[in-house]
Amino acid sequence: MQHIDNIYINGECVTPHGEERFELFNPATEEVIGTVRLADEVDAERAIAAAKAAFTGWSRTTKDERIAVLKRMHKAVAAREDALLEAIVTEYGAPQSRGRWMAQYPADVIAQAIETLEEFEFVEQAGSAQVVMTPVGVAGLITPWNSDAGFICNKLATAMAAGCTAVIKPSEMSAMQTQIVTEALHEANIPAGVFNIITGRGEVVGDVINRHPDIAKISFTGSTAVGKHIVESSAQSLKRVTLELGGKSPTVILDDADIDKAVPLALAAGFMNSGQACIAGTRILVPRSRQAEFEQAFAHAVGQVQSGDPRDDNTEIGPMVSRKQWQRVQDYIRLGVEEGAKLLVGGEGRPAGMAQGWGVKPTVFVGHNQMRIAREEIFGPVLVIIPYEDDADALAIANDTNYGLNAMVLGGNTERAVRIAQQIESGRVMVNTLAHEPKAPFGGVKHSGLGREMGKWGMQAYLEAKTVVVG
Repeated sequence: MQHIDNIYINGECVTPHGEERFELFNPATEEVIGTVRLADEVDAERAIAAAKAAFTGWSRTTKDERIAVLKRMHKAVAAREDALLEAIVTEYGAPQSRGRWMAQYPADVIAQAIETLEEFEFVEQAGSAQVVMTPVGVAGLITPWNSDAGFICNKLATAMAAGCTAVIKPSEMSAMQTQIVTEALHEANIPAGVFNIITGRGEVVGDVINRHPDIAKISFTGSTAVGKHIVESSAQSLKRVTLELGGKSPTVILDDADIDKAVPLALAAGFMNSGQACIAGTRILVPRSRQAEFEQAFAHAVGQVQSGDPRDDNTEIGPMVSRKQWQRVQDYIRLGVEEGAKLLVGGEGRPAGMAQGWGVKPTVFVGHNQMRIAREEIFGPVLVIIPYEDDADALAIANDTNYGLNAMVLGGNTERAVRIAQQIESGRVMVNTLAHEPKAPFGGVKHSGLGREMGKWGMQAYLEAKTVVVG
């Protein structure tokens, strides 16, 4: 049983003013494995004050000075890969294979921020004027539970590279990962106040960050509903806002696709991170002329997917993060049946052999795009196959959504697939691949978000252009 009783403010681990304790669970067993003491409004005010005080000094550091600090961060975080893996599997339930990637990712994104900073030009000439990119101020960084350590390190490294200081509100459900990252960042000897980590509830700590006049920018990853609230509550002080929100991503399989290549890629996109991914390809569009063929192939392939114990090396889909999330997914599976969708494989209940834990059967429906299971983000391993008539129909279905974060096109003719991809309304479209390019911007359109992260675009989000004209 682990009891986490501190937060990090102004270079020190301190006892929160807040007294509420939040229970931590192992999603594979439903057992309580620890508690975390949550920060409150007083703690948030202290953290913001510390970040504000540190901003003047940090914003004036040179590029080389920031790179040196980020390199220490990278070394300290990379050294804790095994500890992070254990925390990810234990408190989040990620399968070992996915968990290893998630444990490596925090160090990887710091390395990417270093590379971006090394190549970034903060000053350029525009006619007779000099344009200087200046750090926006104190950044409020709000991170979700589905990749806690990675989101903390990505947002923080980018903000620091730009010259900003930060107040981080991570998910209370990922406190073990947060603790490991905090220890690593402290070891890196970052100047006091440059980063502050306060684990607390969104409606408590998050709202202070959203409304506080000394927070100049917010970067949030999470649900669309919370993202809208952040925009509303931060508007009074005209904060700069970056939002990476929900998705209902289409995977468009063209009629010339190789079924043996397309089906594994489509399932990998749909079931990634146990379905708890904003970019998951949960709508699979197949040509009606090959519908029966694809249904048979998907049913067979999903039947081979193991869901359950994350410590079993054969497990590909781990349990949902919480009982609440498990029940949400069960409710959507039941809804799909009630809506009249054809249940191709899976269904309600736990996977075979799993008597306890928040495991979900990998589930695939066949339906149409107006069903709620095809329009609302479920955040679990539940996919919908939707038949289409021709390319124009496929594009109409793919774009008939409130979301636009990620999409994928699978086809035999790459040029044709790229032409289709260019017409999909989405922040990112992948063609015949699931490979991630960290130098490229990432973010959504429509209700999937505002702004971009990653690469030089991610750093620009923490900077303002100042024009200096000398006569």
